[in-house]
Amino acid sequence: MTINTLYELVHNSLEKFASRVAYTMFQGEDVTYAEVGRRIAKIQEILVDAGLEPGDKVALLSSNMPNWGACYFAVTTAGMIAVPILPDFSGEELDMIIAHSEAKALLVSDKLFTKISKETISRLNVVMRTKNLGVIARNHTGKGHLGIPKPDDVAVIIYTSGTTSKPKGVMLTHKALCTQVQIDAAIFPVNPDDTCLSVLPLSHTYECSIGMIYPFSMGARVTYLNRPPTASALMPALKAVRPSVMLIVPLVIEKIFRHQVLAKFNSTKAWRTIYKIGFMRRFFHRLAGRKLLKVFGGRLRFLGIGGAKLDPLAEQFLNEAKIPYAIGYGLTETAPLLAGASPEGTRLGSTGPAVPLVKLRLENINPDTHQGEIVALSPSVMVGYYKNPEATQEVFTEDGWFRTGDLGEFDKDGYLFIKGRLKNMILGPGGENIYPEDIESVLNSHVCIADSLVTEQEGRLVALVHFNTEELERMFYDLKEDLESKKEEWDAKIEELKRDLVEFVNSKVNRFSRISEVVEEKEEFVMTPTHKIRRFLYNKRGQQGNQPDAVHKEDKSNK
Repeated sequence: MTINTLYELVHNSLEKFASRVAYTMFQGEDVTYAEVGRRIAKIQEILVDAGLEPGDKVALLSSNMPNWGACYFAVTTAGMIAVPILPDFSGEELDMIIAHSEAKALLVSDKLFTKISKETISRLNVVMRTKNLGVIARNHTGKGHLGIPKPDDVAVIIYTSGTTSKPKGVMLTHKALCTQVQIDAAIFPVNPDDTCLSVLPLSHTYECSIGMIYPFSMGARVTYLNRPPTASALMPALKAVRPSVMLIVPLVIEKIFRHQVLAKFNSTKAWRTIYKIGFMRRFFHRLAGRKLLKVFGGRLRFLGIGGAKLDPLAEQFLNEAKIPYAIGYGLTETAPLLAGASPEGTRLGSTGPAVPLVKLRLENINPDTHQGEIVALSPSVMVGYYKNPEATQEVFTEDGWFRTGDLGEFDKDGYLFIKGRLKNMILGPGGENIYPEDIESVLNSHVCIADSLVTEQEGRLVALVHFNTEELERMFYDLKEDLESKKEEWDAKIEELKRDLVEFVNSKVNRFSRISEVVEEKEEFVMTPTHKIRRFLYNKRGQQGNQPDAVHKEDKSNK
C-alpha cells in the first residue's frame, strides 16, 4: 500500500500497532500507539475550539518528548500546517518566525515558553503546554474544523538556520515526507522490534523525518532523553535502552574518537609510533570498536550520521572498528535525504550514491577537478520558501532541479563525495578552488583543537581555532597550577603550538591549501541553532581586519 499523506500514515500505524509502545521518556512514561491516537484527538479538539481550520499554521516549539510527535501528527493530520521551530533560536528570532509564519496557535514546552514575548502570545488564538497538553492562554473562541489533507498539501514549514542569511521557511508537502519513508525503508528496513534512541532535536528535519516519522510508520519504539545528550546523560541511557537504531551528528562521534581513542594514542611517543603502523592501528581500532559497541548497549545495527561533514580520521576509525555506521546527505529543502547507503555499502569519504527515487547531477563542472554544484531531482523537494518567491526561484534550475549549493564529485560507481559549500569556496591566487572544510577537517583531527574555521585575509589563508582547554591543561599541567605567575610561559607554549599546527596542517594538504597563520579564538565560535559556525561573521571580520570584538558583539544578538 502506497501512503501519500501523514493522515494515512498515522491512521495505518494506530490501527496496526495499537498495543505496542510508540514513545518512551527515558526513566519516565511509556506511550502506546493507541495512547498517541488519544492525545492527537485531544490536541485537535483544543485547536478546533480555538477556531483553527485546515491550512492554518501551528507553531511547535518544544524539547524532545513523546508529546512532540503527538502534537506534530495532531496538526498535520487535521489538514493544518505544523511549524516546528529549533529551540536554539533567540527570543527575537522566535517572535519573528511565529509572526512570519502567521501561526495562530503555539504548542510549547515550559522552559521555551519564557523566550516568547507577551505581544506574540497575545496575538495567538491558543497556547498549549506540550508536557501535559494543558492550555496556557486562549485569546479566541469559536468553532473551527478538521480536514483531511491531500498529498500535495503543505504539511510543514521549517525555518532553516542558515550560516549566511536570515532563516527561510521551507514548505514540505505530505507526499514529500511520506516519500522519505519509502526511501528510508529501501536503504535500511526498520521493524516493530527496533528500539531507537533519539538525541537530536525533533525540529531538525533529519531527526523528524528519519528518527520520528519513519519509526512510527513501522511500529518501532523511540526513547527520548529528558536532558541534553552530554556524556553523563547519554551513557546511562545507552546502557538501559540498548538501542538498535540511532541517529547522531558527527560532533558526537568526533568527540568520542578524539577523547577516548586518539588521546590515548597521542599520550606518549611509544604509542604514537605504534599507532602509525597500519596493521597495529587497525588492530587497536577493532578492540576499541568492540568496547564502543558495548557502551552503545550491544544491539546497535544502524548508526546514522548526518548534518555536517564527518572528520576523515573519525570515519576511518568507525570503518576499521566495524561500527555499523552510514552517512547520509540531504537538506531541509529535500526532507532531507538525497544520498546514502546501508552500513554494508559505506565507502570512506563518501555519503553514498543517490538514494532510490532521487536523481543527482553536477552543474558548472570544473574540467580540472571534475567537481561541480550538486543539483537534485527528488519527489521530496520543497515546493518553495514561504512568502519568498525570489529565493525560491534562485534555487531551482530552468528544468526544475534543486540547487543544493554544495560542491561534489562522483566516483565511477556513482558514489557522491561532498567537497564543501559553494559559497564557502575560496579562489586561490592561481585560480585554484580551495575548500576550507577540507582544511578544517585536518585541523579538527588534532587533539588540541575543539573547533576551527579557515578564512581568507588579504590573500592569505588564516586558521581561526578554538582550543580544547582540557587537552591544553593536560599537556601543560605544570603551568596550570600557577597560571598567573607563569602566564608568559603559557603564552609561549601556545605560540609554539600554533607554529606546530601550521606545520601539521601544511604537511597534509595540497600546496595551494596551506595556511599562513593560526589565530586563537578565546571564545567558542558563534553557532547557528543547528550547531554550524556562522561563517559570515568571521569572513566579514577577515575582510574588515582582525576585529574580534565585532564578532563577539554580534554573538550576543544571535543567541
